[in-house]
Amino acid sequence: MDWREFFYFNKSDRHIVLFLLCIGAAILALGYFFSSPDEIATLPAAETAKDSARQHASRQPFGGYYQQETTLKAERFAFDPNTADSTQLLRLGLAPWQVRNIYRYRAAGGIYTTPSDFARTYGLTQKQYRELEPYITISADYKPAAEMVAREKTTHSELRDTMLWPRKISASEHIDVNTADTTQLKRIPGIGSYYASRIVSYRQRLGGFVNIRQLDEIEGLPEEAKRYMVVSAVAIRKIKVNKLTLNQLKAHPYINFYQARDIVEFRRLHHPLTDIDELRLLPAFPDDVRERLRPYLEY
Repeated sequence: MDWREFFYFNKSDRHIVLFLLCIGAAILALGYFFSSPDEIATLPAAETAKDSARQHASRQPFGGYYQQETTLKAERFAFDPNTADSTQLLRLGLAPWQVRNIYRYRAAGGIYTTPSDFARTYGLTQKQYRELEPYITISADYKPAAEMVAREKTTHSELRDTMLWPRKISASEHIDVNTADTTQLKRIPGIGSYYASRIVSYRQRLGGFVNIRQLDEIEGLPEEAKRYMVVSAVAIRKIKVNKLTLNQLKAHPYINFYQARDIVEFRRLHHPLTDIDELRLLPAFPDDVRERLRPYLEY
């Protein structure tokens, strides 16, 4: 309404309008005089701070939810990052998005084997890790198996199990290679499981040792080991030279295929052998071969 139209009202109407305007001005004046100066000064500032906080929260993911969560007081207690649940991780002061990163790492097959592995958690700050490190406890189930093997080796080494590491004999002691088993043979300096098994196997194939020089027939046997060995006069297991087949004969270490064939042919063409010297005319049986075979033949 144009202010000039006010003069077109009649006198009573103009008085009413002026009265209402005076009342409005009086109310505003009273409100101003009865208000605290501090409230008047801080009201705009408070509203401005609220607006700023709302604007900052609107720029944060999920409306500043994470910022509100991290204001909770962090607790400190022992935990295993491989098994701790979300409630425990949040109580430690980790943000929900950090907890989700831990869960994703574990779901992908990741394992924390040492406390320092936890430092690689995406988003974890150095301050958080320094505060949590003393409380990280990795269960033995999640530690590398190599550590367990190393501990077992150390334990065995300390116990010095004589079944695994037999105590070696002294220079004045000797072991009979015709009666000793592999455990006893391993007590000889220079003899381990491999050579102990080779000695026993060769002894069984021969039927027993006649003299110590036969040990030279075991390839690679340490020469110095023989000084601790003796050969006793035990009953030699002999082969029935007139009854065995060609294949059975050549199974003996001192009889090859051609010698076995000559024995079988001699038996077929002449008569059963009564002495190894009956084969002296055959090229395959020179003197040294006959002498080596003599203790092992039974007619």
